[in-house]
Amino acid sequence: MGDQSSTQPIIIKRKKVVQGDGHHGGAWKVAYADFVTAMMAFFLLMWLLNATTEEQRKGIADYFNPTIPVSRISGGGSDGLNGSSMFTEETYAKMGTGGTRNVTVDTPGNAESRAADASTQEVAENLNNLRDELSQDAKHLSEHLMIKMSPEGMVLEVVDSDSSPLFAVGSSNPTPLLMELLTSISGSLGTFQNDLKIVGHTDSLQYRQDNGYDNWNLSTDRANTIRRLLLSQGLMPSRLREVSGRADTDPLAPDNPSASQNRRISIVILTDAGKDELRLSAY
Repeated sequence: MGDQSSTQPIIIKRKKVVQGDGHHGGAWKVAYADFVTAMMAFFLLMWLLNATTEEQRKGIADYFNPTIPVSRISGGGSDGLNGSSMFTEETYAKMGTGGTRNVTVDTPGNAESRAADASTQEVAENLNNLRDELSQDAKHLSEHLMIKMSPEGMVLEVVDSDSSPLFAVGSSNPTPLLMELLTSISGSLGTFQNDLKIVGHTDSLQYRQDNGYDNWNLSTDRANTIRRLLLSQGLMPSRLREVSGRADTDPLAPDNPSASQNRRISIVILTDAGKDELRLSAY
Protein backbone atom coordinates (compact mmCIF):
# COMPACT_ATOMS: atom_id res chain seq x y z
CA MET A 1 0.00 0.00 0.00
CA GLY A 2 2.73 2.41 0.89
CA ASP A 3 4.57 1.72 -2.33
CA GLN A 4 1.56 2.44 -4.52
CA SER A 5 0.88 5.85 -2.99
CA SER A 6 4.42 6.86 -3.54
CA THR A 7 4.40 5.93 -7.19
CA GLN A 8 1.24 7.93 -8.19
CA PRO A 9 2.03 10.63 -10.80
CA ILE A 10 1.82 14.34 -9.90
CA ILE A 11 -0.53 16.20 -12.24
CA ILE A 12 0.00 19.99 -12.71
CA LYS A 13 -2.95 21.88 -14.23
CA ARG A 14 -2.06 25.10 -16.09
CA LYS A 15 -4.59 27.78 -17.03
CA LYS A 16 -4.20 29.39 -20.40
CA VAL A 17 -4.77 33.17 -20.24
CA VAL A 18 -5.65 34.72 -23.60
CA GLN A 19 -4.60 38.37 -23.88
CA GLY A 20 -5.71 40.66 -26.68
CA ASP A 21 -3.11 42.39 -28.75
CA GLY A 22 -2.85 46.18 -29.20
CA HIS A 23 -5.55 46.29 -31.84
CA HIS A 24 -8.16 44.90 -29.44
CA GLY A 25 -7.12 47.04 -26.45
CA GLY A 26 -8.57 50.41 -25.29
CA ALA A 27 -5.47 52.66 -25.27
CA TRP A 28 -5.99 53.85 -28.85
CA LYS A 29 -9.50 55.03 -28.00
CA VAL A 30 -8.15 57.43 -25.38
CA ALA A 31 -5.63 58.82 -27.86
CA TYR A 32 -8.30 59.20 -30.54
CA ALA A 33 -10.62 61.00 -28.10
CA ASP A 34 -7.83 63.44 -27.24
CA PHE A 35 -7.22 64.06 -30.93
CA VAL A 36 -10.91 64.72 -31.63
CA THR A 37 -11.12 67.07 -28.63
CA ALA A 38 -8.09 69.00 -29.84
CA MET A 39 -9.55 69.31 -33.34
CA MET A 40 -12.87 70.52 -31.95
CA ALA A 41 -11.07 73.16 -29.88
CA PHE A 42 -9.08 74.21 -32.95
CA PHE A 43 -12.16 74.64 -35.15
CA LEU A 44 -13.94 76.46 -32.33
CA LEU A 45 -11.00 78.86 -32.10
CA MET A 46 -11.05 79.47 -35.86
CA TRP A 47 -14.80 80.14 -35.74
CA LEU A 48 -14.40 82.64 -32.91
CA LEU A 49 -11.66 84.49 -34.77
CA ASN A 50 -13.92 84.85 -37.79
CA ALA A 51 -17.13 85.69 -35.92
CA THR A 52 -15.83 88.34 -33.49
CA THR A 53 -14.70 91.92 -33.92
CA GLU A 54 -11.32 93.33 -32.98
CA GLU A 55 -12.76 94.85 -29.80
CA GLN A 56 -14.35 91.54 -28.78
CA ARG A 57 -11.12 89.63 -29.39
CA LYS A 58 -9.26 92.18 -27.30
CA GLY A 59 -11.76 91.68 -24.50
CA ILE A 60 -11.38 87.88 -24.66
CA ALA A 61 -7.59 88.20 -24.60
CA ASP A 62 -7.77 90.58 -21.66
CA TYR A 63 -9.91 88.06 -19.78
CA PHE A 64 -7.12 85.50 -19.87
CA ASN A 65 -4.32 88.06 -19.45
CA PRO A 66 -5.89 91.00 -17.58
CA THR A 67 -4.26 94.39 -17.61
CA ILE A 68 -3.42 95.24 -14.01
CA PRO A 69 -3.65 98.98 -13.33
CA VAL A 70 -0.64 100.35 -11.46
CA SER A 71 -1.19 103.29 -9.16
CA ARG A 72 0.95 106.35 -9.67
CA ILE A 73 1.42 106.66 -5.90
CA SER A 74 4.37 104.89 -4.30
CA GLY A 75 3.79 102.31 -1.59
CA GLY A 76 6.56 103.73 0.61
CA GLY A 77 5.66 105.13 3.98
CA SER A 78 6.98 106.05 7.39
CA ASP A 79 5.95 102.87 9.23
CA GLY A 80 7.61 99.52 9.46
CA LEU A 81 9.33 98.31 6.28
CA ASN A 82 8.53 101.70 4.71
CA GLY A 83 4.83 100.85 4.64
CA SER A 84 1.65 102.34 6.08
CA SER A 85 0.24 101.34 9.39
CA MET A 86 -3.05 99.45 9.40
CA PHE A 87 -4.10 101.48 12.41
CA THR A 88 -3.54 104.85 10.70
CA GLU A 89 -6.62 106.60 9.36
CA GLU A 90 -4.67 109.01 7.16
CA THR A 91 -3.17 106.36 4.90
CA TYR A 92 -3.52 105.67 1.19
CA ALA A 93 -5.00 102.26 1.93
CA LYS A 94 -7.89 103.96 3.73
CA MET A 95 -8.63 106.50 1.04
CA GLY A 96 -10.67 104.06 -1.04
CA THR A 97 -13.44 101.80 0.14
CA GLY A 98 -13.61 101.42 3.93
CA GLY A 99 -12.08 104.81 4.78
CA THR A 100 -13.70 108.02 5.90
CA ARG A 101 -12.24 110.16 3.12
CA ASN A 102 -14.75 111.51 0.61
CA VAL A 103 -12.49 111.41 -2.44
CA THR A 104 -9.87 109.07 -3.82
CA VAL A 105 -6.29 110.01 -4.54
CA ASP A 106 -6.64 110.49 -8.28
CA THR A 107 -10.19 111.84 -8.53
CA PRO A 108 -11.42 115.29 -7.45
CA GLY A 109 -14.56 115.41 -5.38
CA ASN A 110 -16.71 116.92 -8.16
CA ALA A 111 -15.64 114.68 -11.06
CA GLU A 112 -16.66 111.20 -12.12
CA SER A 113 -14.20 108.44 -12.96
CA ARG A 114 -13.69 108.54 -16.71
CA ALA A 115 -13.73 105.27 -18.57
CA ALA A 116 -12.14 104.76 -21.94
CA ASP A 117 -13.94 106.47 -24.80
CA ALA A 118 -16.10 104.26 -26.97
CA SER A 119 -15.06 103.63 -30.55
CA THR A 120 -17.03 104.85 -33.55
CA GLN A 121 -18.48 101.36 -34.07
CA GLU A 122 -19.60 101.08 -30.44
CA VAL A 123 -21.26 104.50 -30.53
CA ALA A 124 -22.99 103.65 -33.81
CA GLU A 125 -24.33 100.37 -32.40
CA ASN A 126 -25.57 102.16 -29.29
CA LEU A 127 -27.40 104.84 -31.25
CA ASN A 128 -28.90 102.34 -33.68
CA ASN A 129 -30.18 100.28 -30.75
CA LEU A 130 -31.74 103.42 -29.30
CA ARG A 131 -33.53 104.20 -32.54
CA ASP A 132 -34.72 100.59 -32.93
CA GLU A 133 -36.12 100.57 -29.40
CA LEU A 134 -37.93 103.84 -29.96
CA SER A 135 -39.29 102.54 -33.28
CA GLN A 136 -41.00 99.73 -31.38
CA ASP A 137 -42.10 101.54 -28.22
CA ALA A 138 -42.35 105.21 -29.23
CA LYS A 139 -42.45 105.66 -32.98
CA HIS A 140 -43.40 109.32 -32.62
CA LEU A 141 -39.96 109.86 -31.04
CA SER A 142 -37.88 107.77 -33.43
CA GLU A 143 -39.15 109.81 -36.39
CA HIS A 144 -37.17 112.77 -35.05
CA LEU A 145 -33.83 110.93 -34.91
CA MET A 146 -31.24 110.54 -37.65
CA ILE A 147 -27.80 108.96 -37.31
CA LYS A 148 -24.88 109.75 -39.57
CA MET A 149 -21.10 109.66 -39.51
CA SER A 150 -18.81 112.69 -39.73
CA PRO A 151 -15.03 113.20 -39.57
CA GLU A 152 -15.44 114.16 -35.91
CA GLY A 153 -17.44 111.10 -34.92
CA MET A 154 -21.05 109.93 -34.86
CA VAL A 155 -23.79 112.55 -35.19
CA LEU A 156 -27.24 112.19 -33.66
CA GLU A 157 -29.56 114.56 -35.49
CA VAL A 158 -32.64 115.65 -33.53
CA VAL A 159 -34.86 116.82 -36.39
CA ASP A 160 -37.91 119.09 -36.16
CA SER A 161 -41.13 118.73 -38.13
CA ASP A 162 -44.17 120.89 -38.83
CA SER A 163 -46.67 118.33 -37.50
CA SER A 164 -44.83 117.66 -34.23
CA PRO A 165 -42.46 120.56 -33.46
CA LEU A 166 -39.67 120.30 -30.91
CA PHE A 167 -39.55 124.05 -30.20
CA ALA A 168 -42.12 126.78 -30.16
CA VAL A 169 -42.17 128.69 -33.43
CA GLY A 170 -39.34 131.23 -33.60
CA SER A 171 -38.16 130.56 -30.01
CA SER A 172 -35.97 128.27 -27.98
CA ASN A 173 -38.75 127.09 -25.66
CA PRO A 174 -38.87 123.26 -25.74
CA THR A 175 -42.12 121.39 -26.30
CA PRO A 176 -43.15 118.40 -24.14
CA LEU A 177 -42.23 116.17 -27.08
CA LEU A 178 -38.63 117.40 -26.97
CA MET A 179 -38.49 116.87 -23.20
CA GLU A 180 -39.65 113.28 -23.67
CA LEU A 181 -37.18 112.70 -26.50
CA LEU A 182 -34.19 114.02 -24.53
CA THR A 183 -35.07 111.75 -21.62
CA SER A 184 -34.58 108.78 -23.94
CA ILE A 185 -31.44 110.22 -25.53
CA SER A 186 -29.74 111.05 -22.22
CA GLY A 187 -29.89 107.42 -21.13
CA SER A 188 -28.09 106.34 -24.28
CA LEU A 189 -25.48 109.11 -24.04
CA GLY A 190 -24.72 108.03 -20.48
CA THR A 191 -23.52 104.58 -21.57
CA PHE A 192 -20.19 105.95 -22.82
CA GLN A 193 -17.86 108.77 -21.80
CA ASN A 194 -17.04 110.45 -25.11
CA ASP A 195 -17.02 114.24 -25.25
CA LEU A 196 -19.92 115.96 -27.00
CA LYS A 197 -20.65 118.90 -29.27
CA ILE A 198 -24.11 120.45 -29.50
CA VAL A 199 -24.82 122.48 -32.64
CA GLY A 200 -28.09 124.25 -33.43
CA HIS A 201 -29.48 124.71 -36.95
CA THR A 202 -32.44 126.63 -38.39
CA ASP A 203 -34.21 126.88 -41.72
CA SER A 204 -33.78 129.82 -44.09
CA LEU A 205 -36.95 131.65 -43.01
CA GLN A 206 -36.11 135.03 -41.52
CA TYR A 207 -37.74 137.11 -38.83
CA ARG A 208 -40.20 139.72 -40.10
CA GLN A 209 -39.09 142.43 -37.70
CA ASP A 210 -35.48 143.49 -37.51
CA ASN A 211 -35.08 143.69 -33.75
CA GLY A 212 -31.53 142.36 -33.61
CA TYR A 213 -32.60 138.76 -33.08
CA ASP A 214 -32.02 136.46 -36.04
CA ASN A 215 -31.42 132.80 -36.89
CA TRP A 216 -27.90 132.95 -35.49
CA ASN A 217 -29.26 133.84 -32.08
CA LEU A 218 -32.07 131.32 -32.41
CA SER A 219 -29.80 128.39 -33.34
CA THR A 220 -27.41 129.20 -30.49
CA ASP A 221 -30.21 129.58 -27.95
CA ARG A 222 -31.73 126.26 -28.99
CA ALA A 223 -28.35 124.53 -28.64
CA ASN A 224 -28.04 126.01 -25.14
CA THR A 225 -31.53 124.76 -24.32
CA ILE A 226 -30.48 121.24 -25.25
CA ARG A 227 -27.34 121.67 -23.13
CA ARG A 228 -29.35 122.68 -20.07
CA LEU A 229 -31.84 119.85 -20.52
CA LEU A 230 -29.10 117.22 -20.89
CA LEU A 231 -27.32 118.56 -17.80
CA SER A 232 -30.57 118.25 -15.86
CA GLN A 233 -30.74 114.62 -17.02
CA GLY A 234 -27.33 113.87 -15.47
CA LEU A 235 -24.85 114.70 -18.24
CA MET A 236 -21.47 115.72 -16.78
CA PRO A 237 -20.50 119.31 -17.76
CA SER A 238 -16.89 118.19 -18.36
CA ARG A 239 -18.02 116.20 -21.41
CA LEU A 240 -19.21 119.27 -23.32
CA ARG A 241 -16.62 120.61 -25.77
CA GLU A 242 -18.74 122.99 -27.84
CA VAL A 243 -22.20 124.53 -27.81
CA SER A 244 -22.83 126.67 -30.88
CA GLY A 245 -25.30 127.74 -33.55
CA ARG A 246 -24.91 127.75 -37.33
CA ALA A 247 -28.22 129.32 -38.35
CA ASP A 248 -29.14 128.12 -41.87
CA THR A 249 -25.57 127.71 -43.18
CA ASP A 250 -25.57 123.90 -43.00
CA PRO A 251 -28.99 122.68 -44.17
CA LEU A 252 -29.91 119.00 -44.00
CA ALA A 253 -31.98 119.45 -47.19
CA PRO A 254 -29.96 121.83 -49.40
CA ASP A 255 -32.54 121.69 -52.20
CA ASN A 256 -35.22 123.04 -49.87
CA PRO A 257 -33.64 125.52 -47.42
CA SER A 258 -36.98 126.30 -45.75
CA ALA A 259 -37.81 122.63 -45.04
CA SER A 260 -38.61 121.68 -41.47
CA GLN A 261 -35.86 119.05 -41.28
CA ASN A 262 -33.30 121.82 -41.54
CA ARG A 263 -34.43 122.89 -38.08
CA ARG A 264 -32.46 120.47 -35.98
CA ILE A 265 -29.97 119.96 -33.18
CA SER A 266 -26.80 118.02 -33.98
CA ILE A 267 -25.31 116.11 -31.04
CA VAL A 268 -21.82 115.03 -32.10
CA ILE A 269 -20.26 112.18 -30.13
CA LEU A 270 -16.55 112.85 -30.56
CA THR A 271 -14.20 109.96 -31.24
CA ASP A 272 -10.39 110.13 -31.24
CA ALA A 273 -10.32 111.72 -34.69
CA GLY A 274 -12.80 114.38 -33.62
CA LYS A 275 -10.76 115.24 -30.54
CA ASP A 276 -7.60 115.59 -32.61
CA GLU A 277 -9.42 117.95 -34.96
CA LEU A 278 -10.57 120.08 -32.02
CA ARG A 279 -7.02 120.28 -30.68
CA LEU A 280 -5.68 121.40 -34.07
CA SER A 281 -8.39 124.04 -34.45
CA ALA A 282 -7.46 125.49 -31.06
CA TYR A 283 -4.02 126.58 -32.34
